[in-house]
Amino acid sequence: MHLSLKYAKVIVAGLLGSLISAAAHNSDFIEGPNGKLCYVLQLPRGFDKTRDKCPLVIVMHGVMSNMDVPPSPRFARKLVRQGYAVLRFDFNAQGRSEGDVLKCTIQSEIADARAVYDFARSLPFVSSVVLLGHSQGGAVAGMLAGQLEQEGLAPDALVLMAPGAVLKDYALEGRFLGVKCDPVNPPEYVQVYWYKFSREYILSAQTLPIYEVSALYQGPVCIVHGSDDAIVPVKYSDRYAGIYRNCEYTVIPREHHLFTTRPAQSDAPFLAFLLRLFPRP
Repeated sequence: MHLSLKYAKVIVAGLLGSLISAAAHNSDFIEGPNGKLCYVLQLPRGFDKTRDKCPLVIVMHGVMSNMDVPPSPRFARKLVRQGYAVLRFDFNAQGRSEGDVLKCTIQSEIADARAVYDFARSLPFVSSVVLLGHSQGGAVAGMLAGQLEQEGLAPDALVLMAPGAVLKDYALEGRFLGVKCDPVNPPEYVQVYWYKFSREYILSAQTLPIYEVSALYQGPVCIVHGSDDAIVPVKYSDRYAGIYRNCEYTVIPREHHLFTTRPAQSDAPFLAFLLRLFPRP
């Protein structure tokens, strides 16, 4: 089966499953720079927001996706079981968040993530904030962490799961999961199944300083990547690992982009990383 078709089928299954997840969790909205952002806050069992404190992990999903599409819900479940609060959210024009997909760029998603970060920091029961991003959400998380470091507001830790720095090369080459376009003069949008990569997205991604901004972050970093990831080849995480001074990097053998082949082995590095930094009762 063609790679992009396999990827799309997994995402579609997750999109359908998100309807069940939406009913199972109480969602709410915060005001973002591009409209209202839908989020779900999950707390450890028995946690009392008026009395207890705990670290909070912000989980950022990938492109063509939303917060209820794998692997984000699994990350959240395991983190909550370990005693962490988790805040998942939909980027603008994704899932249940407002916005126009033709105005979506990496920069707009960084702005969304910043609004969520500021909200998380304002919660009285939060002792520390961790950014965890998968795929394009990883590229966003890394750049946001670097920007926040420059402002003296850095997150307490950063977890990158198959971070999608490849998006810049996709834009420069004019190819998106098997669909091609002229990268110099792209059309209004490139249609990939149900999703539209806008001209603005493509042109802005071509000059995006992904590694340069991400490298500004000085805190602890955990990177996990599958050796058989064909959407974001592992060489992109190899480069990420080289820009950080305090980094734990694990390549999972025979694992793919959505971390569904060996989930326990894929999740173990970031769970152990966080438990060392933020021990839970």
